[in-house]
Amino acid sequence: MDLEIEWSPIARLDFRDIVLFIAENNPLAANQFRNKILNHIKQLPKFPTSGRVVPEFRDENIREIIQTPYRIVYRIKMHKKVIELVRIWHAARGKPDL
Repeated sequence: MDLEIEWSPIARLDFRDIVLFIAENNPLAANQFRNKILNHIKQLPKFPTSGRVVPEFRDENIREIIQTPYRIVYRIKMHKKVIELVRIWHAARGKPDL
């Protein structure tokens, strides 16, 4: 059974801000980036453990997919059948604030 995707409010803001920032200089690149991120997210309901465990947290339920230079950080909540998108974080910023 597929899991549902839920976006945390901060993940929505992260995504919006990143796309807008890229679009300032290159609208085409912003659209391509947006589509790549959304395609990664679309795969998560069928393959929730496909992302690696976030090394800083060492929690099997906090995982990430890398879309260089960004980290798509998500939390698996099997008891609710939900994948929560927690942050879309620039890797140069270090440990993601959850």
